[in-house]
Amino acid sequence: MQRINVVGTSASGKSTFARQLAQKLNLAYIELDDLLWLDNWQETPDAEFFQKIKDAMVQSSDGYVIDGNYTRTVPLTWQEIDTVIWLDLPFYLNLYQSIKRALSRAISKQPFWENSNNTESFKQMLSRDSIILWMIKTHKKNRKKYQARIKNSEYAHI
Repeated sequence: MQRINVVGTSASGKSTFARQLAQKLNLAYIELDDLLWLDNWQETPDAEFFQKIKDAMVQSSDGYVIDGNYTRTVPLTWQEIDTVIWLDLPFYLNLYQSIKRALSRAISKQPFWENSNNTESFKQMLSRDSIILWMIKTHKKNRKKYQARIKNSEYAHI
């Protein structure tokens, strides 16, 4: 377990777990959200995003824990990793954590990631772009997606 990817639905505890695991195993921590999101919720273009991921993995030659699971990054990251840890929480617990986290972030106004000014707001929490709504819409899909991906022979090395 030297090249790990922690995956799961939004608010499943990926970042907390991945950060703690990286620290415990003395591995680099690579947060995909931090590499993707620019200020004002702008995304890094894919080519640049993929290069940032490659660079982070190469710079972490002793091993790393990748926090996150963008489908478009799987061909890049899953070719290199040796372990996937899937945080597959029950829907009700994931929903509770999603609401709790969104409320906490809306109140604190703390930026989500080190490299951006993105914050949660009450307005955003109640919008179509709500992370809570996103979790509700993707929880079941993510479960099916990861069950299928685990069976994919292309990733038998994991």
